[in-house]
Amino acid sequence: MKRISLSFDNGPTPGVTEQVLATLRRHDVKATFFVVGSNLRDPRAAALLDAIAADGHWIGTHTLTHSVALGESDEPGYVEREIGEPQTMIGAHSHVEKLFRPYGNLGILGPHLFSEHAVDYLLAHKQTSVLWNSVPHDWDDPANWVDRLLADVDAQDWTVAVLHDIEGAAVLRLHELLTRLKAQHVEITQAFPDAVIATRAGAPVSLNDAYVMGRA
Repeated sequence: MKRISLSFDNGPTPGVTEQVLATLRRHDVKATFFVVGSNLRDPRAAALLDAIAADGHWIGTHTLTHSVALGESDEPGYVEREIGEPQTMIGAHSHVEKLFRPYGNLGILGPHLFSEHAVDYLLAHKQTSVLWNSVPHDWDDPANWVDRLLADVDAQDWTVAVLHDIEGAAVLRLHELLTRLKAQHVEITQAFPDAVIATRAGAPVSLNDAYVMGRA
């Protein structure tokens, strides 16, 4: 059976995340929300963490500012801010494995994802780094992203999809996606395969050297 893990990046977004949650609830689907720390400075966005957690979804972090990839910055303290601060901000809402997703520059996998210092930090703080194998571009290709994601599902055994709970993205066709996945008998799971886990609990798992600046 084909599997898919759904994740939502770049939120929470007041007025949008609620709609995403309602659609997931309607289909009895659990997902993971990788939140951007700077969004949580808005009390309305921070309050959405309660709603996300109440529905049984996992919460991880997706950097503080979502601006410069970890492998592309040599600014002192950048790793600590981009990884550490949002983890502190989500507090008790954090998944037990302290899930983290790096900024990927439009979803591209490459050496910009991590610096050596970022890897050291993630290992030392026992965080689980979650990558992906499907970025259907829900945010900028509304006409084609659902079909693109379903093609990815058809092409691989376990798809880890990056969607977005931001204005004009997955929310517009999420019901259609979930309906079509169920019609094709695709298992929707909250777990992640080891193939997309770069680090877990202080140990490397599928940490490809091609994802670390200076190693490739």
